[in-house]
Amino acid sequence: MTLSDRVKDRALSLGFHLVGIAPADPLEGAHDRFVEWLSRGYQAGMGYMDRHAEVRRDVGHPGILSGAKSVVVCAMGYGRRTDPRALGARVASYARGRDYHNVLPPRLRKLARFLRDESPGCRTRVFVDTAPLLEKAWAMRAGIGWIGKNACLLHPKLGSRFVLGEVVTDVRLEADSPHEERCGSCRACLDACPTGAFPEPFVLDARRCLAYWTIEHHGPIPEDLREPMGDRLFGCDDCQDVCPFDRKAPDLGAPDFATHARWVKRTPADLLALSDYDFAALANGSPMARPGRSGMLRNAAIVLGNTRDRVHLPVLRGAVTDADPVIRDAANWAIERIEKDPKPAIAGRPRSS
Repeated sequence: MTLSDRVKDRALSLGFHLVGIAPADPLEGAHDRFVEWLSRGYQAGMGYMDRHAEVRRDVGHPGILSGAKSVVVCAMGYGRRTDPRALGARVASYARGRDYHNVLPPRLRKLARFLRDESPGCRTRVFVDTAPLLEKAWAMRAGIGWIGKNACLLHPKLGSRFVLGEVVTDVRLEADSPHEERCGSCRACLDACPTGAFPEPFVLDARRCLAYWTIEHHGPIPEDLREPMGDRLFGCDDCQDVCPFDRKAPDLGAPDFATHARWVKRTPADLLALSDYDFAALANGSPMARPGRSGMLRNAAIVLGNTRDRVHLPVLRGAVTDADPVIRDAANWAIERIEKDPKPAIAGRPRSS
Protein backbone atom coordinates (compact mmCIF):
# COMPACT_ATOMS: atom_id res chain seq x y z
CA MET A 1 0.00 0.00 0.00
CA THR A 2 1.17 3.51 -0.75
CA LEU A 3 1.39 6.15 1.95
CA SER A 4 -1.71 7.77 0.48
CA ASP A 5 -3.62 4.48 0.79
CA ARG A 6 -2.50 4.04 4.39
CA VAL A 7 -3.56 7.59 5.27
CA LYS A 8 -6.99 6.98 3.77
CA ASP A 9 -7.40 3.68 5.61
CA ARG A 10 -6.46 5.36 8.86
CA ALA A 11 -8.97 8.16 8.26
CA LEU A 12 -11.77 5.67 7.65
CA SER A 13 -10.80 3.72 10.78
CA LEU A 14 -11.16 6.94 12.77
CA GLY A 15 -14.82 7.24 11.79
CA PHE A 16 -14.72 9.44 8.71
CA HIS A 17 -17.05 8.37 5.91
CA LEU A 18 -15.12 9.97 3.04
CA VAL A 19 -11.49 10.92 2.55
CA GLY A 20 -9.69 12.41 -0.43
CA ILE A 21 -6.36 14.03 -1.20
CA ALA A 22 -5.76 17.21 -3.18
CA PRO A 23 -2.51 18.73 -4.42
CA ALA A 24 -1.80 21.98 -2.59
CA ASP A 25 -1.52 24.11 -5.72
CA PRO A 26 -3.26 27.50 -5.40
CA LEU A 27 -7.03 27.60 -5.99
CA GLU A 28 -7.04 30.14 -8.78
CA GLY A 29 -10.55 29.76 -10.25
CA ALA A 30 -12.29 29.02 -6.96
CA HIS A 31 -10.59 31.97 -5.33
CA ASP A 32 -11.61 34.31 -8.14
CA ARG A 33 -15.23 33.22 -7.70
CA PHE A 34 -14.97 33.75 -3.95
CA VAL A 35 -13.66 37.30 -4.39
CA GLU A 36 -16.49 38.04 -6.84
CA TRP A 37 -18.99 36.66 -4.30
CA LEU A 38 -17.57 38.99 -1.65
CA SER A 39 -17.74 41.97 -4.01
CA ARG A 40 -21.51 41.43 -4.35
CA GLY A 41 -21.95 41.59 -0.58
CA TYR A 42 -23.35 38.06 -0.45
CA GLN A 43 -21.44 37.36 2.78
CA ALA A 44 -23.96 39.60 4.60
CA GLY A 45 -22.68 40.41 8.09
CA MET A 46 -20.00 37.70 8.13
CA GLY A 47 -17.12 40.15 8.06
CA TYR A 48 -14.59 37.44 8.90
CA MET A 49 -14.94 36.19 5.33
CA ASP A 50 -13.45 39.43 4.03
CA ARG A 51 -10.39 39.08 6.23
CA HIS A 52 -7.39 37.20 4.86
CA ALA A 53 -9.13 36.71 1.51
CA GLU A 54 -5.77 36.22 -0.23
CA VAL A 55 -4.76 33.51 2.26
CA ARG A 56 -7.76 31.47 1.12
CA ARG A 57 -6.19 31.07 -2.32
CA ASP A 58 -3.13 29.13 -1.18
CA VAL A 59 -2.64 26.70 1.73
CA GLY A 60 1.09 27.20 1.19
CA HIS A 61 0.70 30.73 2.54
CA PRO A 62 2.80 31.24 5.70
CA GLY A 63 -0.46 31.80 7.58
CA ILE A 64 -1.46 28.21 6.82
CA LEU A 65 1.56 25.96 6.15
CA SER A 66 4.54 27.22 4.23
CA GLY A 67 5.71 24.58 1.79
CA ALA A 68 2.41 22.67 1.83
CA LYS A 69 2.17 19.99 -0.83
CA SER A 70 -1.03 18.07 -0.02
CA VAL A 71 -4.42 18.58 1.59
CA VAL A 72 -6.14 15.54 3.10
CA VAL A 73 -9.87 16.27 3.25
CA CYS A 74 -12.05 14.17 5.57
CA ALA A 75 -15.84 14.14 5.71
CA MET A 76 -18.09 12.78 8.44
CA GLY A 77 -21.81 12.29 7.80
CA TYR A 78 -24.31 13.66 10.27
CA GLY A 79 -27.42 12.29 8.54
CA ARG A 80 -30.99 13.04 9.54
CA ARG A 81 -31.46 10.47 12.31
CA THR A 82 -34.46 12.20 13.90
CA ASP A 83 -37.68 13.99 13.08
CA PRO A 84 -36.64 17.57 12.20
CA ARG A 85 -39.34 18.81 14.58
CA ALA A 86 -38.23 16.64 17.52
CA LEU A 87 -37.39 19.82 19.43
CA GLY A 88 -40.82 21.34 18.89
CA ALA A 89 -39.50 23.30 15.91
CA ARG A 90 -37.17 22.70 13.00
CA VAL A 91 -33.46 22.57 13.75
CA ALA A 92 -30.77 21.99 11.12
CA SER A 93 -29.86 18.31 11.19
CA TYR A 94 -26.15 18.92 11.83
CA ALA A 95 -26.94 20.83 15.02
CA ARG A 96 -29.00 18.41 17.10
CA GLY A 97 -26.10 16.62 18.73
CA ARG A 98 -22.52 17.57 19.59
CA ASP A 99 -20.75 20.48 17.94
CA TYR A 100 -18.68 19.12 15.05
CA HIS A 101 -15.91 21.54 16.03
CA ASN A 102 -15.45 19.27 19.05
CA VAL A 103 -16.02 15.96 17.25
CA LEU A 104 -13.65 16.21 14.27
CA PRO A 105 -10.42 17.76 15.65
CA PRO A 106 -9.37 14.84 17.92
CA ARG A 107 -9.73 12.44 15.00
CA LEU A 108 -7.86 14.74 12.64
CA ARG A 109 -5.03 15.13 15.16
CA LYS A 110 -4.73 11.34 15.32
CA LEU A 111 -4.59 11.23 11.53
CA ALA A 112 -1.91 13.93 11.47
CA ARG A 113 0.09 12.00 14.09
CA PHE A 114 -0.20 8.87 11.96
CA LEU A 115 1.15 10.78 8.95
CA ARG A 116 4.09 12.12 10.98
CA ASP A 117 4.87 8.61 12.21
CA GLU A 118 4.76 7.30 8.66
CA SER A 119 6.82 10.17 7.29
CA PRO A 120 9.19 11.33 10.08
CA GLY A 121 10.07 14.99 9.97
CA CYS A 122 7.03 16.06 7.99
CA ARG A 123 4.87 18.96 9.10
CA THR A 124 1.10 18.97 9.46
CA ARG A 125 -1.67 21.33 10.45
CA VAL A 126 -5.27 20.44 11.27
CA PHE A 127 -8.29 22.62 10.48
CA VAL A 128 -12.03 22.53 11.14
CA ASP A 129 -13.32 26.01 10.33
CA THR A 130 -10.28 27.36 12.17
CA ALA A 131 -8.44 29.06 9.30
CA PRO A 132 -9.27 30.96 6.11
CA LEU A 133 -9.59 27.88 3.88
CA LEU A 134 -11.99 27.44 0.97
CA GLU A 135 -13.02 24.08 2.38
CA LYS A 136 -15.55 23.10 -0.26
CA ALA A 137 -13.12 23.95 -3.06
CA TRP A 138 -10.42 21.78 -1.50
CA ALA A 139 -12.94 18.99 -0.96
CA MET A 140 -14.01 19.19 -4.60
CA ARG A 141 -10.39 19.03 -5.74
CA ALA A 142 -9.84 16.05 -3.42
CA GLY A 143 -12.67 14.11 -5.05
CA ILE A 144 -15.08 14.29 -2.11
CA GLY A 145 -17.84 15.71 -4.32
CA TRP A 146 -18.92 18.71 -6.37
CA ILE A 147 -20.51 22.00 -5.36
CA GLY A 148 -24.23 21.82 -6.13
CA LYS A 149 -26.63 24.53 -7.22
CA ASN A 150 -27.46 25.16 -3.54
CA ALA A 151 -23.75 25.87 -2.87
CA CYS A 152 -23.50 22.70 -0.74
CA LEU A 153 -20.90 20.04 -1.41
CA LEU A 154 -22.57 16.96 -2.90
CA HIS A 155 -21.42 13.35 -3.04
CA PRO A 156 -23.21 11.06 -5.53
CA LYS A 157 -24.02 8.42 -2.91
CA LEU A 158 -23.98 10.33 0.40
CA GLY A 159 -25.62 13.60 -0.59
CA SER A 160 -24.55 16.72 1.29
CA ARG A 161 -25.12 15.92 4.95
CA PHE A 162 -21.53 15.79 6.12
CA VAL A 163 -19.02 18.11 7.77
CA LEU A 164 -15.43 18.65 6.69
CA GLY A 165 -12.00 18.76 8.26
CA GLU A 166 -8.53 18.97 6.75
CA VAL A 167 -4.95 17.93 7.39
CA VAL A 168 -2.51 20.11 5.45
CA THR A 169 0.97 18.64 5.10
CA ASP A 170 4.29 19.22 3.36
CA VAL A 171 4.33 15.57 2.22
CA ARG A 172 3.46 15.05 -1.43
CA LEU A 173 0.72 12.42 -1.47
CA GLU A 174 -0.99 10.80 -4.43
CA ALA A 175 -3.94 13.01 -5.35
CA ASP A 176 -7.48 11.94 -6.18
CA SER A 177 -9.46 13.03 -9.23
CA PRO A 178 -12.18 15.65 -8.80
CA HIS A 179 -15.85 14.76 -9.33
CA GLU A 180 -17.71 16.14 -12.30
CA GLU A 181 -20.72 18.34 -11.49
CA ARG A 182 -23.88 16.21 -11.78
CA CYS A 183 -26.79 18.53 -10.97
CA GLY A 184 -27.83 18.69 -14.63
CA SER A 185 -31.10 20.52 -15.25
CA CYS A 186 -32.43 19.91 -11.71
CA ARG A 187 -33.38 23.06 -9.81
CA ALA A 188 -35.27 21.54 -6.89
CA CYS A 189 -33.04 23.25 -4.31
CA LEU A 190 -33.39 26.66 -5.94
CA ASP A 191 -37.18 26.42 -6.08
CA ALA A 192 -37.47 25.14 -2.49
CA CYS A 193 -35.72 28.09 -0.84
CA PRO A 194 -38.37 29.91 1.23
CA THR A 195 -36.71 33.31 0.83
CA GLY A 196 -35.20 33.19 -2.66
CA ALA A 197 -31.62 33.16 -1.41
CA PHE A 198 -30.14 31.90 -4.70
CA PRO A 199 -29.75 34.75 -7.21
CA GLU A 200 -28.42 32.17 -9.66
CA PRO A 201 -27.46 28.49 -9.59
CA PHE A 202 -24.41 27.69 -7.43
CA VAL A 203 -24.53 31.12 -5.73
CA LEU A 204 -25.95 31.76 -2.25
CA ASP A 205 -26.84 35.27 -1.08
CA ALA A 206 -26.58 35.06 2.71
CA ARG A 207 -28.59 38.27 2.99
CA ARG A 208 -31.66 36.17 2.12
CA CYS A 209 -30.66 32.91 3.82
CA LEU A 210 -32.52 31.83 6.95
CA ALA A 211 -29.53 29.78 8.10
CA TYR A 212 -27.49 32.97 8.21
CA TRP A 213 -30.15 34.99 10.01
CA THR A 214 -30.99 32.36 12.62
CA ILE A 215 -27.40 31.28 13.36
CA GLU A 216 -24.78 33.85 12.40
CA HIS A 217 -26.61 37.14 12.75
CA HIS A 218 -26.60 39.05 16.03
CA GLY A 219 -29.45 41.50 16.30
CA PRO A 220 -33.03 41.72 15.05
CA ILE A 221 -34.08 39.66 12.05
CA PRO A 222 -35.58 41.78 9.25
CA GLU A 223 -39.36 41.78 9.47
CA ASP A 224 -39.86 40.61 5.91
CA LEU A 225 -37.99 37.39 6.77
CA ARG A 226 -39.79 36.60 10.03
CA GLU A 227 -42.94 35.07 8.59
CA PRO A 228 -40.96 32.96 6.06
CA MET A 229 -39.01 31.54 9.02
CA GLY A 230 -42.10 29.54 9.92
CA ASP A 231 -41.05 27.02 12.57
CA ARG A 232 -37.32 27.15 11.74
CA LEU A 233 -35.70 27.63 15.13
CA PHE A 234 -32.09 27.14 14.03
CA GLY A 235 -30.91 26.94 10.45
CA CYS A 236 -32.72 25.73 7.36
CA ASP A 237 -32.36 22.40 5.54
CA ASP A 238 -34.94 23.00 2.80
CA CYS A 239 -32.48 23.08 -0.11
CA GLN A 240 -30.95 19.80 1.11
CA ASP A 241 -34.24 18.08 1.93
CA VAL A 242 -35.41 18.26 -1.69
CA CYS A 243 -32.11 17.35 -3.35
CA PRO A 244 -32.40 13.99 -5.16
CA PHE A 245 -28.93 12.98 -3.97
CA ASP A 246 -29.85 13.72 -0.35
CA ARG A 247 -33.22 12.02 -0.60
CA LYS A 248 -31.69 8.72 -1.67
CA ALA A 249 -28.60 8.90 0.55
CA PRO A 250 -28.23 6.38 3.39
CA ASP A 251 -28.28 7.75 6.93
CA LEU A 252 -24.64 7.55 7.99
CA GLY A 253 -25.00 9.95 10.89
CA ALA A 254 -22.37 9.28 13.53
CA PRO A 255 -23.71 8.77 17.09
CA ASP A 256 -22.17 12.11 18.09
CA PHE A 257 -24.70 13.86 15.86
CA ALA A 258 -27.84 12.14 17.13
CA THR A 259 -30.25 14.47 18.93
CA HIS A 260 -28.95 15.02 22.43
CA ALA A 261 -31.33 14.10 25.23
CA ARG A 262 -31.13 17.63 26.63
CA TRP A 263 -33.10 18.94 23.63
CA VAL A 264 -35.70 16.22 23.20
CA LYS A 265 -38.37 17.69 25.46
CA ARG A 266 -37.48 21.33 24.93
CA THR A 267 -39.79 23.67 23.02
CA PRO A 268 -39.42 27.26 21.84
CA ALA A 269 -41.64 28.31 24.76
CA ASP A 270 -39.22 26.61 27.18
CA LEU A 271 -36.30 28.54 25.71
CA LEU A 272 -38.02 31.88 26.36
CA ALA A 273 -38.00 31.15 30.09
CA LEU A 274 -34.23 30.52 30.30
CA SER A 275 -31.84 32.83 32.12
CA ASP A 276 -28.35 33.54 30.78
CA TYR A 277 -26.92 30.89 33.11
CA ASP A 278 -29.55 28.29 32.23
CA PHE A 279 -29.13 28.80 28.51
CA ALA A 280 -25.32 28.56 28.72
CA ALA A 281 -25.63 25.28 30.62
CA LEU A 282 -28.18 23.88 28.15
CA ALA A 283 -26.26 24.86 25.04
CA ASN A 284 -22.77 23.95 26.24
CA GLY A 285 -21.02 21.82 23.61
CA SER A 286 -23.90 22.26 21.14
CA PRO A 287 -23.92 24.17 17.83
CA MET A 288 -26.99 25.93 19.19
CA ALA A 289 -24.72 27.89 21.51
CA ARG A 290 -23.51 29.93 18.53
CA PRO A 291 -26.32 32.55 18.36
CA GLY A 292 -26.15 32.93 22.14
CA ARG A 293 -29.15 33.37 24.37
CA SER A 294 -30.12 36.55 22.54
CA GLY A 295 -30.25 34.90 19.12
CA MET A 296 -31.90 31.66 20.21
CA LEU A 297 -34.62 33.37 22.25
CA ARG A 298 -35.17 35.82 19.39
CA ASN A 299 -35.69 32.84 17.08
CA ALA A 300 -37.96 31.11 19.59
CA ALA A 301 -40.21 34.17 19.89
CA ILE A 302 -40.55 34.45 16.10
CA VAL A 303 -41.37 30.74 15.81
CA LEU A 304 -44.10 31.13 18.44
CA GLY A 305 -45.46 34.16 16.63
CA ASN A 306 -45.68 32.14 13.45
CA THR A 307 -47.86 29.54 15.16
CA ARG A 308 -50.48 32.29 15.60
CA ASP A 309 -51.55 30.36 18.70
CA ARG A 310 -52.83 32.45 21.60
CA VAL A 311 -51.67 29.80 24.06
CA HIS A 312 -48.17 31.27 23.68
CA LEU A 313 -49.15 34.81 24.63
CA PRO A 314 -48.28 34.51 28.37
CA VAL A 315 -44.69 33.40 27.76
CA LEU A 316 -44.27 36.01 25.03
CA ARG A 317 -45.57 38.74 27.33
CA GLY A 318 -43.01 37.61 29.86
CA ALA A 319 -40.27 37.95 27.23
CA VAL A 320 -41.34 41.54 26.56
CA THR A 321 -39.73 42.46 29.87
CA ASP A 322 -36.41 40.75 29.06
CA ALA A 323 -33.29 42.84 29.53
CA ASP A 324 -32.22 42.07 25.93
CA PRO A 325 -33.76 44.48 23.38
CA VAL A 326 -33.44 41.92 20.57
CA ILE A 327 -35.58 39.45 22.51
CA ARG A 328 -38.08 42.16 23.43
CA ASP A 329 -38.40 43.21 19.80
CA ALA A 330 -39.07 39.64 18.63
CA ALA A 331 -41.56 39.01 21.44
CA ASN A 332 -43.50 42.18 20.64
CA TRP A 333 -43.61 41.22 16.96
CA ALA A 334 -44.87 37.72 17.86
CA ILE A 335 -47.60 39.09 20.14
CA GLU A 336 -48.75 41.52 17.47
CA ARG A 337 -48.81 38.74 14.85
CA ILE A 338 -50.88 36.43 17.05
CA GLU A 339 -53.34 39.10 18.14
CA LYS A 340 -53.77 40.41 14.60
CA ASP A 341 -54.33 36.99 12.99
CA PRO A 342 -54.86 34.29 15.66
CA LYS A 343 -55.10 30.65 14.74
CA PRO A 344 -58.66 29.33 15.15
CA ALA A 345 -59.16 27.82 18.60
CA ILE A 346 -59.27 24.03 18.89
CA ALA A 347 -62.61 22.75 20.17
CA GLY A 348 -62.45 21.95 23.84
CA ARG A 349 -59.31 23.99 24.52
CA PRO A 350 -59.75 27.32 26.28
CA ARG A 351 -58.28 30.39 24.66
CA SER A 352 -55.38 32.08 26.38
CA SER A 353 -55.93 35.73 27.11
